[in-house]
Amino acid sequence: MKSRQEKLEAFGRILDILDELRVKCPWDRAQTTQSLRPQTIEETYELSDAILKNDDANISKELGDVLLHVLFYAKIGEENGTYDIVDVINHLCDKLIYRHPHVFSSVQVADAAEVVKNWEQLKIKEKDGNKRVLSGVPETLPPLLKAYRMQDKARGVGFDWEEKSQVWDKVSEELGEFREELRSMESSATEQDRKAASDRAEGELGDYLFAIVNAARLYGLNPDTALERTCHKFRQRFTYLEEHTIRQGRNLKDMSLEEMDAIWDEAKAKGL
Repeated sequence: MKSRQEKLEAFGRILDILDELRVKCPWDRAQTTQSLRPQTIEETYELSDAILKNDDANISKELGDVLLHVLFYAKIGEENGTYDIVDVINHLCDKLIYRHPHVFSSVQVADAAEVVKNWEQLKIKEKDGNKRVLSGVPETLPPLLKAYRMQDKARGVGFDWEEKSQVWDKVSEELGEFREELRSMESSATEQDRKAASDRAEGELGDYLFAIVNAARLYGLNPDTALERTCHKFRQRFTYLEEHTIRQGRNLKDMSLEEMDAIWDEAKAKGL
């Protein structure tokens, strides 16, 4: 691996390149924090995709793209006279030292769970006690990930099941309430009743999904990663089905469900 000096030289190189691009390239010169934001989100998802695929070559590449965005924001802040990359790094260093008193001070911890609990308590103290536990969870996160992070934040201050097996009663309860509202939808006598039942069913579906996310968290599983893997698997199998049908000169719409299921099972047998 590279030496400390090589790492510092590489960091200096990208800073020099970005400085030059900001002056000489019309596109780079035109960027603002607002114009970069959607691209930053896209780059983060591309990094996530590479990680899920265990694609080290692309992880390295996508990390570079994410790093470029971090440096770009810092460069814009420097131009505006509000902050620069030194401020960004020093804020990070100060935060890491403050939130790891078991490393940089005399605090003792028993395990990783206690580290997390201390971390959450320290975050609240940073804002003189005015920061709420869930305020660190961005409203713009995708709902599945937001549910996971909110539950994890609550766990950090002790709001959690005493035994993880207890969550299954809640999952069963929420599933039952969801199915009850679905039955109400189907038996509604009027359109108004059906819409009301539909609204209630949507609420109960949310509660059920929230409970499932909670169960996954308690058992050390990430629901966002799990669903992403299933989506990838579905895409592979459905694409196999579609391509198989095209080779036969047929259309999916003209096939029976039994015929499609047979090809689907063939895709599963191939490990897709």
